[in-house]
Amino acid sequence: MRYVFKTSHDQDIHLLRHNRDWWWYAALAAALAALPLLISPYYVGELAFIFVLAIASVGLMLLTGFTGLISLGHGAFLLIGAYVEAHALGAGIPLPLSLVLAMLAAGAVGVLLGIPALRLTGLYLAIATLAFSEIVEHLFSHWKFLSAGETFLTVPNPRVLGVRFGGGTGYYYLALGLLAGTILVCLNLLRAPTGRAFIALRDSPIAAETLGVALARTKALAFALSAAIGGLAGALYAHKISTLTAESFNVLLSLQLLMMVVVGGLGSIKGAVLGAVFLGLLDPAIARIKDYLPSSIGEQSGLQLALYGLVLVFFVLFEPSGLSGRWSKIKAYFQAFPIYRRATFKRTKAYMTSERMR
Repeated sequence: MRYVFKTSHDQDIHLLRHNRDWWWYAALAAALAALPLLISPYYVGELAFIFVLAIASVGLMLLTGFTGLISLGHGAFLLIGAYVEAHALGAGIPLPLSLVLAMLAAGAVGVLLGIPALRLTGLYLAIATLAFSEIVEHLFSHWKFLSAGETFLTVPNPRVLGVRFGGGTGYYYLALGLLAGTILVCLNLLRAPTGRAFIALRDSPIAAETLGVALARTKALAFALSAAIGGLAGALYAHKISTLTAESFNVLLSLQLLMMVVVGGLGSIKGAVLGAVFLGLLDPAIARIKDYLPSSIGEQSGLQLALYGLVLVFFVLFEPSGLSGRWSKIKAYFQAFPIYRRATFKRTKAYMTSERMR
């Protein structure tokens, strides 16, 4: 078993608990960087798409997993980022600046959504964000000004220093680099006072307000940051599908994002990435399963949603901490073997004194 002997207060906010973990993550980065040289272009594109989903999942995790604000309309921020990216590239704006514009546009809309939703929590906030998603999808579907008068908006294939980033290996490395940057930014944010305010708001709004946390400003900031990351994911997603329609960013995409954070494990950046990997592998698995099912079942339009629901129910009932929690249990088992106790991770329900009267 490995023990950490702390000799300074700075060790409490280190990114990694053990120095050896840096070698493992370096090995993972090297393996991901070398993968395009070892696998076919099809799998390179699928992995890049998983990286894009992971970016969106990290953004939603910041809002739902760390701030406790449930959103069923996060796909709308991806829609805004995708359309801004397409218009910016079409106007001749270079790729790095177009990505920044997509983030700013989605973040600004996130603030506009966060301000009226300040007094909403739980189910009411989820319903409000779902209605917001439907409104945005309707606007982009019927307001021709947003789609340049076209039913289908084509996304240009950008070239930077002679390398195309709209697809292939360039797109893979772009998505991988932005995912790594997003994770590092969020991890450092969570170690800062802003991130601690997010967590305090999630755990107990009354206690957080008592300690001086400005609830309205914190909620609005959480929506803005989460939406900006969603806009970045939407800009990358636009290059994946090449041709944009508002229907591609429907409520099913929002449910997929929520499923990622729940299955991955709420309150864990690692869980957000694991949830994206799980969903990225689940969709091809469902497509393969349909071929072996009777036509009366495999051709049903709601089969995918039904399987999503079953997966969510399974994790909520049997593994509430998600894939990240299961991975922690596996590591603890091997580190403490053979003295691992079955009740090591037994969940207990605790309430703040200020919440018992609510």
